[in-house]
Amino acid sequence: MPKTIRIAMWSGPRNLSTAMMYSFGARTDCHVMDEPFYAAYLATTGLSHPMRDAILKSQPVDPKTVEMSLLEPVSVPFSYQKHMTQHMIPDMPRTWMRDVVNVFLIRHPARVVASYAAKREGPVLDDIGFVQQAELYDHAQSLGQNPIVIDSADIRRDPATKMKQLCAEVDLPWDPKMLSWPKGGHAADGVWASHWYGAVHGSTGFAGAEGPLPDLSPEYQEIVAQALPYYDRLAAVKI
Repeated sequence: MPKTIRIAMWSGPRNLSTAMMYSFGARTDCHVMDEPFYAAYLATTGLSHPMRDAILKSQPVDPKTVEMSLLEPVSVPFSYQKHMTQHMIPDMPRTWMRDVVNVFLIRHPARVVASYAAKREGPVLDDIGFVQQAELYDHAQSLGQNPIVIDSADIRRDPATKMKQLCAEVDLPWDPKMLSWPKGGHAADGVWASHWYGAVHGSTGFAGAEGPLPDLSPEYQEIVAQALPYYDRLAAVKI
């Protein structure tokens, strides 16, 4: 079987990550995975998340089992893995990252905090994944890779141009099918989709450009201030 190109897309929550999974999933030559470390993360941390019990039952909770699944053979030339950076606590294996193309999807932290707080109140810095994203970027570099960074705002402003550019960066032939998908979700959706994916389930393509940054309470502004240096650092090298 020809070697599969595996793309690990690293994002914090409330980004364009699900729409990106649907975009790659619209291709006939690409297998997609939705947050494979989520159950292992909840089992290890003991955190209370919406639908926790259902998530724990739906996925392996052993990080090593998850790691093996990420490199299993698939029947198509490309594999897309949607990963949440906040799931990669120290217990999670990272050796497998040398065998994938690591891409980092960023979004301004003010938008992330506003969107996250609307679904789960009281987020802290660790919940939104910016520190972990920078750490994972550094790890990918330590493996001798040149990680790719793309900003969700740029995709929303011009989906065709940015997605073509991303495909070129990861050695993936461009397919215009990536610009649209059917309403209602994807077969690869995690069980948590009913809580988190409402907006994207009603979509058939990438949403348009966003407006001004949201107004936030002082408490949330502090989280944004903590996250901003990590966002700015990766934004400086985005495609």
